[in-house]
Amino acid sequence: MIEIIPAIDIIGGQCVRLTKGDYNTQKVYDSDPVAVAKRFEQMGVKRLHVVDLDGARSKHIVNIDVLKRITTETELIVDFGGGIKSDDDIEKALEAGAAMVTVGSIAVTDPQRTMRWIEQYGADRFVLGADARDGRISINGWKEDTGEELISFIQRYYEKGIKRVLCTDISRDGMLQGPAIELYKNIMQTFPDLQLIASGGVSGNEDIIELDKAGIPAVVFGKAFYEGRIRLEELIVC
Repeated sequence: MIEIIPAIDIIGGQCVRLTKGDYNTQKVYDSDPVAVAKRFEQMGVKRLHVVDLDGARSKHIVNIDVLKRITTETELIVDFGGGIKSDDDIEKALEAGAAMVTVGSIAVTDPQRTMRWIEQYGADRFVLGADARDGRISINGWKEDTGEELISFIQRYYEKGIKRVLCTDISRDGMLQGPAIELYKNIMQTFPDLQLIASGGVSGNEDIIELDKAGIPAVVFGKAFYEGRIRLEELIVC
């Protein structure tokens, strides 16, 4: 069964969502992300994806206090990303209780540092953030297209032991028009044992069921839940 991972994106200490990563499309869904995390836990969720959007824009962690509260006030397994660029950032995230850290932009701009982190902390403490537009990696809050091919980017870190990859199809993020199932199937054909996490475009329970049928191991969703399109209790019962 596909692993269900709700997302909490944070700006100014509030739970928000963007469309295609555009900060001008910010919509606030709750003023207290910790309360949102607690509601997810009460529904039966085990894992949570937390993104520090202020951090992604500032290129250093900003909302560390929110992460600390979520990890101390719930028993959720939290993977945390957004603005992790330095040794200090990664230490802060892990000390604040993150079970895993999502690295995306830094894995492109400073692969040597990222590889050192993997050796130091272990590959199981990392999720590779592979944010793609037209099959190529984008970084720094999706504002910069790198030209690097998605598959080659994943391959580089797969060879170093990374097995969890969060792949977001930027063109679909926040659009509620369905996930890029064919893209994810192609990735799984190349890396059959990858713990691939689909992200972007999920519009309801039916999309998650289709991802499950396609053999995709996990899915992250946010806007569809906050807009009342996902019936989370039904998915958890299944």
